[in-house]
Amino acid sequence: SVGQTAGYFLGNVLFLALESPDFCNKYLRFKPQPTGLVTLADFLCFWGVVFIATTTLVALLKKEKRETATSKEATGGILETYKLLFTIVKMPAVFSFCLMFLTAKIGFSAADSVTGLKLVEEGVPKEQLALLAVPMVPLQILLPLAISKYTAGPRPLDIFYKAMPYRLLMGLGFALLVWWTPHVKSEEGFPLYYYAVVLLSYALHQVALYSMYVSSMAFHAQVSDPLIGGTYMTLLNTVSNLGGNWPATVALWLVDPLTVKECQGSLDQNCGSPESVELCKKFGGSCVTTLDGYYVESVVCIIIGFSWWFLLGPKLKKLQNEGPSSWHCRKKKNCDDIPS
Repeated sequence: SVGQTAGYFLGNVLFLALESPDFCNKYLRFKPQPTGLVTLADFLCFWGVVFIATTTLVALLKKEKRETATSKEATGGILETYKLLFTIVKMPAVFSFCLMFLTAKIGFSAADSVTGLKLVEEGVPKEQLALLAVPMVPLQILLPLAISKYTAGPRPLDIFYKAMPYRLLMGLGFALLVWWTPHVKSEEGFPLYYYAVVLLSYALHQVALYSMYVSSMAFHAQVSDPLIGGTYMTLLNTVSNLGGNWPATVALWLVDPLTVKECQGSLDQNCGSPESVELCKKFGGSCVTTLDGYYVESVVCIIIGFSWWFLLGPKLKKLQNEGPSSWHCRKKKNCDDIPS
């Protein structure tokens, strides 16, 4: 998690700061200029060269140690590995795990994927939001270390279950934060206390997020078959990541269809499509948002999230009661003797 945090900082926070003309002119330059210190093309080109150079050096200078032990992973070629993964997924415990983790994060999709875009839409400078991630870096490094003390036991998913309602409530808090944002905006920008509230909200959200993240990683490590540990862990992590990515994509796509706009200043016109928006403007009107789809999504996601927590949460905790034979897949037996 430390490496992921550092990568996020370099790829997101640092880039947004150096790409912003306002940030560079305010903090890094003596003479203002219309562009930032870097562009997206420069940034991608630089890290592309770094990637090629480092991987080449690793290939040339790093030597693999030949293991003499027989405890290497029991996987063969690509086709055989995928067949083994398919066999693993068919195991009752793993199949239940996949279904639960593919749906567990639906309740967080609006808060996690749309909130930042809505804050920028309401006028919060994106470089200021990026800079707020800087104080989060030490927190993101220390949180896994602190939470791991509570997930090291035989029931790590208990922390996942306990943290879930707090993270869902943070979605409601983010919706209120977006609603409050235009009310505190002034000609000079946003007051300092506003950024303090945003920072506190992000910090509380990170505590809940990392509690769920670390507990799920601990559970993956606990149930993975040692004979195919790396392959097994990759499968479980992929399912977990997919369970967060597909709801986020759907949430981003649904914001506009759920948003209600009306044409003010022109009769018999609407704003239901791009063509209608142009007609509204042509006849002297303007499209005004009467119901933002983000708020609709936030409420629906919270309802879905708490429904999942009440109905499927206890079943997720029961997965911890399954013995090793319910998770371990012995290649030589082709998993046929795994008890259901």
